[in-house]
Amino acid sequence: MTNRHEEILAKSERNGSVSLYQHLKDVAELAVVIARHEGMDERTALLGALLHDIGKTSTVFQKTLSSAFRPAPHFVFRHEIASLFFLSLVESSRRDAVVEMIAAHHKSVYQDVRELGLLDLDESMDDACTVHAKDFDVWSPTAIEILASLGMEVHPVSVEEAQANYDYAVDYCASRPLGCSAWKGLLMAADHMASAMEWKQEMPTDKIFVKPDLHFYDRQSELYPLSLIPTVDSRQHTLVCAPTGAGKTDFLLRRCRGRVFYTLPYQASINAMYDRIKHDLRGTGAQVCLLHAASSLKVADGKIEERIMQRMVGASVKVLTPHQMASVVYGIKGYEAMALDLKGCDIILDEIHTYSNTIQAIVLRIIDILVALGCRIHVGTATMPSLLYDEILRRLGGPDKVYQVKLDNSTLETFNRHQLYKLSSDDDIFQTVDSLVAQGQKVLLVCNQVKRAQDLYNQVAKRYGDVPTMLIHSRFRRCDRSDLETTLTSEYNSMPGACIVVSTQVVEVSLDISFDAMITECAPIDALVQRFGRVNRKRTRQTIGHYKPVYVVAPPDDKDEALPYTLDVLQRTFDVLPDHGELMEERQVQSMIDQVYDHLELEDIDFSGVAYCDGHWRLKELWHRAKSALLEALDINSAVCVTESDKQAYLDADSTARTKMEIPVSYHAIAHRQLNQIDQGSRPFVIPDKAYDQAEGLLIDEAQPTNYRTYEML
Repeated sequence: MTNRHEEILAKSERNGSVSLYQHLKDVAELAVVIARHEGMDERTALLGALLHDIGKTSTVFQKTLSSAFRPAPHFVFRHEIASLFFLSLVESSRRDAVVEMIAAHHKSVYQDVRELGLLDLDESMDDACTVHAKDFDVWSPTAIEILASLGMEVHPVSVEEAQANYDYAVDYCASRPLGCSAWKGLLMAADHMASAMEWKQEMPTDKIFVKPDLHFYDRQSELYPLSLIPTVDSRQHTLVCAPTGAGKTDFLLRRCRGRVFYTLPYQASINAMYDRIKHDLRGTGAQVCLLHAASSLKVADGKIEERIMQRMVGASVKVLTPHQMASVVYGIKGYEAMALDLKGCDIILDEIHTYSNTIQAIVLRIIDILVALGCRIHVGTATMPSLLYDEILRRLGGPDKVYQVKLDNSTLETFNRHQLYKLSSDDDIFQTVDSLVAQGQKVLLVCNQVKRAQDLYNQVAKRYGDVPTMLIHSRFRRCDRSDLETTLTSEYNSMPGACIVVSTQVVEVSLDISFDAMITECAPIDALVQRFGRVNRKRTRQTIGHYKPVYVVAPPDDKDEALPYTLDVLQRTFDVLPDHGELMEERQVQSMIDQVYDHLELEDIDFSGVAYCDGHWRLKELWHRAKSALLEALDINSAVCVTESDKQAYLDADSTARTKMEIPVSYHAIAHRQLNQIDQGSRPFVIPDKAYDQAEGLLIDEAQPTNYRTYEML
């Protein structure tokens, strides 16, 4: 390779100054491995990968990489279009697949959010081909040389040939049917991984598509009754109903035969599951990855390679929330790569009943897609309404396709752990806490809203100044939230004597803590049972038959105070709960749930714009939708903010450091406050320092422009 080739960059100096030659080589190497695993034509994968960014050789594009470059008004240059000029270097039988790999690997070919897709520009620009072919005679020989040095058979490409290649690609993209392009997914997966791994001398192809060795989970114990039930069954899918502590996680993993995607509803729960599985599979060669916005926090003390690999294709085990897979439902950018990664894998959907009605509806759509992708689906639950269970069973193909496992009543009785008491109002809370603290008990106080949790924490801190006290919820800086989770599980969970933790729903699922008592606001019955699982959690021969107290506060009278739940469900839940220290009997839990949920209430979501529905893809190949469609449907912590003090550090930091500073928040809670917004990274809103407290997290009422320290922020 000549020095001239090294001067042609794929990325600017501020992004690593990677040579185009090296990038194309890396993407091609990964693309071939992915194609081999997926049973796709390896030569097609190689050629598409070599060509996908070759348009960056253009003198126009190379100028944009300079720090001194200032684009003229309405400047447009899409390197994908320039890459298509070399399509005729590929044999005709492979050209269509190569077009799919090149044309939309950054932009939807049509209706791109900024109207920069191939078909958008072909319609809106007077001559998109001519614009992108500027100085073609000057730079195309360099492109040909680079491709030749990478082992591709080449010939000089004239401007006329480039025009014909462009026209062919436009016609092909315009005629695409409904569907999901596996070739586009393959290229995006390889491109993303190669870009993330550019610091390595060699691509880690030996670390992807490694089937995990799950024999660790073959362990048996009478304390965990599911461990004694065989998992060998010819039926493809699984439905397991069992209380917390019955060995459900091990059972679900024992049912897996290939690579695993393990989903849980909350960040804290997937953090805990990631730590658990990674520890269990240490030394086996399995690549265990965590997939959410704060993934880097969980591996900050590990190797750089481990941190970078978190989002990559082909991991042995991926631990994630359903929101990542929901991108396939809505056809969000990259959904083809996600679909390719999911294809044929084992998918564990744990505790999906704890999601909102909206998420439940989307999860049912996810199940439909997973079935179409040939996945083995394993659903685990401690509490699920029978109507939802029956609907999932139907979508999985019925009893002939689903191995159903439930514990008998005599076994369920050994899981009775809680004595319930009803509190008529908030006024009863502190009288109860006084008694529990005096007994040296570890107490968990759970609220349904962050603001109420903060108010309660302040009262507790003032009243019990000598008792260790902490607050945990979703609206902390991610680095602070990670520290809080560690403190909760490693210190408060095991300290002798009394302590008080105030929390929100983030403690409900898979957080390995076992407190002595709980006082909780009333929540839906299924969510409450999950919360109860944080009390008297440890199951030993000594603890079976011993009970701990749980106190449930009566629902409010106002529907707004009941949010994020509906008042009717809260009242019905409160009515079916035992009282006066009676046992919460596990064999009665299903009946209680079905009394509360006597009909299936799935959110009335507009699925007209989804990518897959009723057994068919409904989005054209090479198209994808804006991320906002998914975020609006989920109304999750879809926005982020950073403090005024962190603003400059955020601007100067890399993506990993930026993630640590971000505070997740609902878009609707923050977007209309007229706050400054940074147009980099995750585009965070800037909150005044007064709106963030190290112990309390985001103080949303203080997030007003008038509280900024400097006029510069206005």
